[in-house]
Amino acid sequence: MSDFDGELDAAARESGFSGAVLVDRAGSVITAAAYGLADRRSAIAVELSTQFGLASGTKLFTALTVTSLIESGQLQLDLPVRGPLGTDLPLIGDDVTIEQLLSHRSGIGDYLDESLFDDITDFELPVPAQRLWSTEQYVPILDGHPRVSAPGAEFEYNNGGYVVLALIAERAAGRPFDVLVRERVCDRVGVKATRFLRSDELPRSAALGYLDGEGLRTNVFHLPVLGSGDGGIYSTVADVGAVWRAFVGGRIVSPELVRQMLVPRRGSGDALDYGLGVWIHRDGVLEVHGYDAGVSFYSLHDPASSTTCTAISNTGKGTWALEELLAHRVRQ
Repeated sequence: MSDFDGELDAAARESGFSGAVLVDRAGSVITAAAYGLADRRSAIAVELSTQFGLASGTKLFTALTVTSLIESGQLQLDLPVRGPLGTDLPLIGDDVTIEQLLSHRSGIGDYLDESLFDDITDFELPVPAQRLWSTEQYVPILDGHPRVSAPGAEFEYNNGGYVVLALIAERAAGRPFDVLVRERVCDRVGVKATRFLRSDELPRSAALGYLDGEGLRTNVFHLPVLGSGDGGIYSTVADVGAVWRAFVGGRIVSPELVRQMLVPRRGSGDALDYGLGVWIHRDGVLEVHGYDAGVSFYSLHDPASSTTCTAISNTGKGTWALEELLAHRVRQ
């Protein structure tokens, strides 16, 4: 066992980590481990093949789906979103563009403003979870949130903006968003376990999400029954690595669009910047992460070495104890 493997195992066991971890270089496994239970009541152990929710890790899939539609000529980065929206969501200004939504610089109001909550489990959906089974069903809860800044003026992380992107993608392509993600991202990569799954009919291969410190209580009432552009996709640690390699390798969208997605747009001078659907470190390491009730996800990819470090957990704070170790490992 390497020093890293020992430190990782110790951190996982000390923190009670429930989930899966994978470190690979160019697809060759360096470290792989699974801990805890995917289903506590039935004592089903987590495996490396277990599907976990990715929470906001979904945003990379949304950005890739939208840029794929740009590549096929059905959308444009500078397209004002008012056209596809029609009369829906009238508080979104006529000058808001696709690029601004992708880069969190649209200034629109957010139905889920994470800055307002110390604990994400404090957020309550404004409608019953089972009503949110398609992207169109999100329109009423996306409406009525006033603009917070002028379009393009500043970076404000925005979950609602990514649901708006999913809505626009559906209307441009005439296909449900989950189908678009499967066809334009997952099928191009060749990953089979990455899908939007309904929380009320999860397969045995998927982990139930558990609320921190709440025993057998799951997150089923805290999240939409089916996710959309801002969160809710399920995947495995191996699939995440495959998506990273296909993305930076120009096999999902063209290398030119990949370059555009990796242009820093946050503009704050912080060590962690943002492109289109992906966080960008100053040293070139790329990051996607997610955190929600019963879900935590952290994944780093270094294009220079093709090293990927990913941890996914079925608890809301599960990956936190491992993130510093993974951040150090991806740079070795």
